Parts: sequence; C-alpha cells; structure tokens
Amino acid sequence: MSQAPNAIQIHLHSKEINSLSGQTLVVFSKANTDKNKPAKITHAETAKALQTTLEEKLVSGAAGEVLAFREARFLGYRNVIAIGLGTDSKLTHEIVRQAGAGLCKEIKSLKSTEVFVHIDGLTSSKKELADYVQAFVEGLQLAAYAFDELKSGDKKAVTAEIHLVSAAAKDKAVQNAFRQGTVLAACTNFAKRLGDMPGNFMTPTILAEETIKAAKGTGLKVTAWDKKRIEKEKMGGLLGVARGSDEEPRFIVMEYNGAAKSRKPIAFVGKGLTFDTGGISLKPGAKMEEMKYDMGGGAAVIGTMLAIAQLKLKINAIAFVPATENMPSGRATKPGDVHTARNGKTFEVNNTDAEGRLILSDALCYASEQKPAAIIDAATLTGAMVVALGNVHTGYFTRNSGLKGKVEKAADVSGELVWNMPLTDAHVKDMKGTFADLSNISSAAGAGSATAAAFLEQFVDSEIPWAHFDIAGTAWACGNRLNYCSPKGATGVMVRTFVEIAKQF
Repeated sequence: MSQAPNAIQIHLHSKEINSLSGQTLVVFSKANTDKNKPAKITHAETAKALQTTLEEKLVSGAAGEVLAFREARFLGYRNVIAIGLGTDSKLTHEIVRQAGAGLCKEIKSLKSTEVFVHIDGLTSSKKELADYVQAFVEGLQLAAYAFDELKSGDKKAVTAEIHLVSAAAKDKAVQNAFRQGTVLAACTNFAKRLGDMPGNFMTPTILAEETIKAAKGTGLKVTAWDKKRIEKEKMGGLLGVARGSDEEPRFIVMEYNGAAKSRKPIAFVGKGLTFDTGGISLKPGAKMEEMKYDMGGGAAVIGTMLAIAQLKLKINAIAFVPATENMPSGRATKPGDVHTARNGKTFEVNNTDAEGRLILSDALCYASEQKPAAIIDAATLTGAMVVALGNVHTGYFTRNSGLKGKVEKAADVSGELVWNMPLTDAHVKDMKGTFADLSNISSAAGAGSATAAAFLEQFVDSEIPWAHFDIAGTAWACGNRLNYCSPKGATGVMVRTFVEIAKQF
C-alpha cells in the first residue's frame, strides 16, 4: 500500500525484557488513587531504581505524562522513558492509544532508533492486554505519520524500530490484536495521505488510480467509471457538479467478498470532492486551500475497505465513491439550474456550494439498488456541523434504532467520538423544491446539517437501514484534541469505527 514515508517498524516479542539491551527502555507509570502516596512504575526493577524520584513525587503517573531519563544507563539500556497511564480504574483504550502517540513523539525528540517497550506493564489482566496492545500500536503508528513527501528538504517521519516485549506475545488474541492495530493504523494513514495531497496531485482520476493501486493483492475488486459510463448510468447529480471542471469525474466501485454470495453486503458511500471552490456560489478565499479535504468521506470509505480486505473479515462489503471537482467556469452549474438524479427525482441547485449532497444522491441510489444489509455514508458535508460539534465529535444521523445501536457499539470500541443528531420529517419538508422535487438548500433557517441529511434520505430505499456521518469538523485539523493526529492535516476519521460496524454484519 503506497502511503507517506513512515519508517517506523513495530515488532512483537515473547521475551523477558530484562534479558534484552538496547538504546531505550520504555516502562509505564500509574497514578495512585491515594494522592498522598507516590505513583507506581509497573516494571519492578525500574521502580526500585527510581524509588527516590517516586517518593519525591517527580513522577505523577498521570495519563499523558511522558518522562525521559536520558543517559540512565540502566539494565543495558541507554535511556529510560516512563509513560503515564493514570489510575487503573480509569484506564481506557483511548488513554492507551494516546500513550502510544506520546511515546512516538518522545522517540522523535530523543532521536532514538531502537526502543523496547515493557508492554506487560499496561495491565495485569491477560484478558485486557490484547485490546490494549491494539490501541497502543494504533497510537504509535498513527502518530508516526508525516506528510512531507512533497518537500525537498529533510523528512520529518519518525525512524525507529519499536519492540513490544510481552510474556503473552505468543497468545493468539494478543497476536491478532497486534495485527489488527497495525492494519487499522496503516489504512487510516493511507486515508490521511489521500486527504493531505493537494488538489493538483489528487484529481478524481488520480484518486481512482491510487485506490486501484492500493487494492492490489488484497482481494478487493476495484473499478472506476469514466464520464461516459457515468452518463450512461444517469447520474445527473455527479455530472451536474462536474460540469465546471476540466477534470473528468470518476465513480469508484469497490467490492469485497468474504462470505457466501447469498449474504447481503454492507455498503459504504463516501463523498469524493477532490477540490471544492464552491462553484459559481464561490467560497471566500480565506482557507479555501483546505477544500482539498472535501474528499475526506471518500478517503475514509477507501481506507475502510482496504482494512476489511486485509483483515479478511468474513463479510461481504461494497463501497462507492463519487469523485469530482467543483469549479466555476462557463459550463458550470448555475444557481437555479435543475438536475435529475439517478432515481428520477429532480432538484434545483439554489447554491452550488451545497454540492456534496448532489454527488452523494446518485451514489446512494446506486447503493440502494444493490439491496445491501445497510448503507453507511461519510461526507464533509456542512459547516453547520462544525458549529454544532466543533472538531470533537462526528455527528451522525439515522432513523434506524438497530443501526444506531451498532454505531454506538462500534464507536465505543474504536474510541472515536460520535454524536447522534436529529432527523425528522420537518427537516424533509424544508428541502422541498419550488420548481423541482427538491431544493439543495433548506427553505428554513438553521439545522443545516439535519436538512442536508434529510436531502440525502430521499435517495435511500426506505427499507434499508442507513446512517449518514457528517465529518466536516473531524476530517482534518484535530491535533489539538488528539495527539495522534497532525496539527493541521487529515485525520482519517471513521476508518476504525466503520470497520467495527462492518464486523457486526
């Protein structure tokens, strides 16, 4: 799988860490529930060596704490790093994930190229260890991502051999967790790279080519429809948005068969706007460069399908990514123009910057025609979602209680924060058109994310469970919230959650 340079290598070993030696030893510290007592170091020998430091409370053991003892020259290791996890009672997968990211950043600061982690120190519970190993691996690998392949100078990617040492390393559950964490992080990083690429290097055609290239050897079947095929398929929403661009649109189709053909697949749909100027309803110039991230939903869906295939899940899955640019030109769709979606419904385009819902309309129609067990879509759809939830939660919409339960369960496992948003018939009413069946913007003020979801709902078969994820606030620039995300770059959000949803099918 091609991705941004990332020289980090993570290995799992079934050995006694005291029998090894190398550049850097990593141990874990935990806060004491009695604040009058010192923190604990989970590696006995290190705890003895740091007894005075612990007694003086120079180590708190708080979650997020990273302390490096340079040139410690201890047990055959040059440096020692203590990673804080907080108290045992409050330890979560997300704390462990962020601990992995914190270690990755400290490794970079130390310029350490050989690291040995006493991974058994995460927990004394063999049952919990596997899940924590997965989270730790995810944090390490996600934080190691750096998009600097377009720079001519020195690269910033972390370069290190990281050895996770555990007495339980031969346990199948631990090994499976290690592999799952590695695959999920790699596929999330791939989604990040797709998003971070500037528009001139990530056109609809290039997005399709990159997807086909990444899928080789995974068991995925990937095809990309060209403009002629899209016209034949009567995808008026996608074609209408693509009219203003010199770049041809693409409709990317991904198929994975890991179960009997008789089993219904889960379907994923992702918005693939490789660059969005707003079209004739031109966006303000400030921060328009961030509109290369308008294909974050498509990137998430592609990353999800790659992960499903590499993990060899025993399910069937299909995915559709309508890809185009939204550009102003003499041929571009004008405000007031009317287009016809694949299912025959017409919509008047009263704001050409509300284009994501138009290209998704055709993809949702096509996905419905495949009669899947459920449809999940992801899109950087509305600024209103950013107003509502900022860059903390991803808002999602569904009227299906069963699917809502699956989403909440999946997000709880993945550690990605989601928030169920309202979708009612009142929102549908607000999207009725004057000169066509629908308008692409609401006739009422407010609830912009809900009305956008209501528009999308008109293109989904009512009998198919459907959930829409608006990732406008969480697709990029979340480094201030999550230490395993780049400060300004793409996040690859929802890949981990979507894989967990897929497992439930």
